[in-house]
Amino acid sequence: MVALDFVQTAAAAGLVLLLGHLIHRLFPVTARYNLPAPVLGGLCVALVLTLGRQDGVQPLAFDTLLQAPLMVGFFTTLGFGASVRLLRSGGPQVLTYLVACTILAVLQNVLGATVAWAFGLPPLFGVLAGSVTLTGGPGTGLAFAGAFEQAGVSSAATVAVSAAMGGIVLGGLTGGPVGTWLIERYQLRPALKAAPSAPTPELAATQPASPDHPDLLKHVIILLLAMGLGVWVSKGFKALDVTLPSYIGAMLVAAVLRNVDDKTGWLRLDEAMLDRLGNVSLSLFLALSLMTLRLWELSAVALPLLVMLACQVVFMALVAATVMFRVSGRDYDAAVMSGGLIGFMMGTTANAMANMDALTRRYGPAPRAYLVVPMVGACFVDFTNAAIITAALNLLRQN
Repeated sequence: MVALDFVQTAAAAGLVLLLGHLIHRLFPVTARYNLPAPVLGGLCVALVLTLGRQDGVQPLAFDTLLQAPLMVGFFTTLGFGASVRLLRSGGPQVLTYLVACTILAVLQNVLGATVAWAFGLPPLFGVLAGSVTLTGGPGTGLAFAGAFEQAGVSSAATVAVSAAMGGIVLGGLTGGPVGTWLIERYQLRPALKAAPSAPTPELAATQPASPDHPDLLKHVIILLLAMGLGVWVSKGFKALDVTLPSYIGAMLVAAVLRNVDDKTGWLRLDEAMLDRLGNVSLSLFLALSLMTLRLWELSAVALPLLVMLACQVVFMALVAATVMFRVSGRDYDAAVMSGGLIGFMMGTTANAMANMDALTRRYGPAPRAYLVVPMVGACFVDFTNAAIITAALNLLRQN
């Protein structure tokens, strides 16, 4: 067996990431449904290692020392996106949509815990297959996996990735049809003169940087500063006996720095650059995490997990087609937002954007949807979801 140190393991994670992008090129359907490249590459390696284990062969051993810092780095960049000014610029519609999504995340956990209880599993198993991995996605699922393992959920990392992947696929398959049904059922069409949508955090990241944008080194230093200060904040919460994932302190520090910068302009933060740093951190974190998944432990919970995912996607489709459609205004933009809702509440914001793109290419622009959905899905719901998960961990662990 070859034991890789943490530098060699990081290099292997880079190769795994490239493998995922190669899979996208060879099998375009994986890109069409927004299956993350590091997840695809990591699962392939984990599958090969699992098959080798069954034959008594274990060729590699990894040192995942960098896994935790990469995870914290990604969530810190999310903290820099939590701008109060940005939330206000979206108007009441953004706040209403955020509140509704937060309530839905709670209901996802209630539904998941109920199904888990019916199968004789710990309620936290249902939470892990609920808002942790569906609203949160694979990154959040793996970030919280350690806490769920400590709380009694065995094979939490494997369950988290399986639930997240299933949610991404189901969200991609369901969002478009639900939006189409609403548009056709109510004969909705876009406004004749749709105003261009305001820039969103996700769309801003795709824009070319201006010639005088702040340099990369400064943003790396600011990111590391937030992570370093966040360690002390997390220790403060731990002293209060509150269970929190390790990244929450850094995420809160980043949010404070972002809003101070919005007021003063001292830091001159470049959101697109921070977004790119976050994407790099997330990709390598996912690759590192998935390379060592113990897939053989999933067989015992495969049936409950499939039932949970089926219940969750039916629940989300019904809510999107009824309550959320009405809350969002019962118009064409509301129908497109309903399709987007299923995308990011069952997987990732990329799923939401893909669902909305499919609808708007066919029926026309939906500027309000492109303002509200990315702003909530890519920034603010991560904060409320982290609070929901933390509350569930503390409550259900005691019971």
